[in-house]
Amino acid sequence: MDTRKQPIGIELVRRGVITQEDIETAIDYQKSNPSRKLGDILHILNLCDSGALIAAMGEILNEKVILIERRDVKINIEDYISLDVAKQNKAIPFEIADGKVKVCFADTTNRKSIEVIRLLLLNKGLVMEKYIGFESDIEKVLKSLEGTITDNFNTSNDITGLVDSIIKTGMNKRASDIHLEPMENELRIRYRIEGEFFTTAHNPKDKQAQIIGRLKAISNMFQEKQESQDGRIIMYSDYNIRVSSQKNVYGEKLVLRLLKKNEDVQDIFALGFPGDEQTLKHSFDKRNSITIIAAPTGEGKTTTLYSVIDFLNRPEINITTIEDPVEIRIEGLNQIEIDAKTSFLDSLRTVLRQDPDVILVGEIRDKETAEIAMQAGQTGHYVLSTIHTIDAIEVITRLRKMGVSNYDISSTLATAVSQRLVRKICPHCAREREFTKEEMDIINQIGEKSGVSFDFTGKKTYDTIGCSQCNQTGFLGRIAVFEILPIDDKIKELITEDASTIKIREVALEGSYKPLVIDGLKKVLNGVTTLKELNNKLVIY
Repeated sequence: MDTRKQPIGIELVRRGVITQEDIETAIDYQKSNPSRKLGDILHILNLCDSGALIAAMGEILNEKVILIERRDVKINIEDYISLDVAKQNKAIPFEIADGKVKVCFADTTNRKSIEVIRLLLLNKGLVMEKYIGFESDIEKVLKSLEGTITDNFNTSNDITGLVDSIIKTGMNKRASDIHLEPMENELRIRYRIEGEFFTTAHNPKDKQAQIIGRLKAISNMFQEKQESQDGRIIMYSDYNIRVSSQKNVYGEKLVLRLLKKNEDVQDIFALGFPGDEQTLKHSFDKRNSITIIAAPTGEGKTTTLYSVIDFLNRPEINITTIEDPVEIRIEGLNQIEIDAKTSFLDSLRTVLRQDPDVILVGEIRDKETAEIAMQAGQTGHYVLSTIHTIDAIEVITRLRKMGVSNYDISSTLATAVSQRLVRKICPHCAREREFTKEEMDIINQIGEKSGVSFDFTGKKTYDTIGCSQCNQTGFLGRIAVFEILPIDDKIKELITEDASTIKIREVALEGSYKPLVIDGLKKVLNGVTTLKELNNKLVIY
């Protein structure tokens, strides 16, 4: 039977991918959304497994398929077609290999659109390889690639005003970083917002030197120096802006890190810290020890430190912080900002002569700082700091590699905490639904490995749709997922014996320690984030 001559809905029912009831539900939806095709509606309403649906559609239409997401786009699509052409033809070039450009189409039966894209690529000497995907996914990816940030500054002729507008746009959009990237024929500007990139402007190449020059001038950086250097912009009253330059083949790339001044300290439970106040006290309210928070760059370690310090802050104790820079000023604290002439190590040595009870060291970067922090912890102080590692148990490995002795680690390290930031479901556009069997199986299998069982009774999850409130991403704001490793007597003994982290992990799992993914799954079951978002961050399946 030639299935292409059958209505696709009938063929999908025949194959057992959907039911007749699903068809009826989709048709009801189509009455108010007549431009939507059946397959896309089934996907939008999550009436069946999207992977099985697209695979079946590919077989029926004899086409290659992809459930396209933003991370699948591995090329700059505007090197091949404009965003306007992509939108008009509902097509995304997403990868290139061996002179062939893979292009995802919403409708591979639309010969006009196929031919438009094929000819544009052919004019560049490239062959097109067709894929089919869902129209709603293509729209979402195109929207995220384009961003929703107005780039009015793109037409400005005044370089001072142009640079000011670039920076203020980032501030208004809650960006953490602004990337100014020299390309072969343009200066690209991208903003990182809640961990995701948004491209907002493509400035003419002839403005590149002026824009970079202006930024270097206000950052107190050397104009003529082409090697990498660091600077700061202090002309905005509400922000500290750190600037980093790095030469690439098309010029100098600048990255601006936006740090908001005088921001309110967030409640640690609002950040996502699991457990209650007793758990918090057990993890952080210590003496004669050190607690370390571990995570890669940009995962909220500093924000958590501030929340902990705010929790500990009271008149009867002396708290001193050593930071680079001081991001939030907290009343009652002695806050020290290091500069080019000092370091964490120098400042820590001085602080120890200032009779502190609690010391916050922004980051342990080397053996000398680690050893003095440990000595401080052994002589009546409580030290809080951060380290870049992948999880709480690897804090032990990192300290060992810095040259800290097993004795010092076991006798001084009280708690290791690790965290990651995941995006929260946008409450304005999310669509509630039941967990699928596949999702429940994944969650249960992961739970079993850590000795945790999950109850799905009354639990719902959500499809992320996208709206103007969330930049069409389906997510608004971020929350941390945590793991906490108390260094109890069993763990101390293993550290002293130079046991491997594999052995330490085995013993820790027998106690209260649970890996990051468990807290993440609890937040999925509570409707805070999605399983897909958690997987994007932690790669759990």
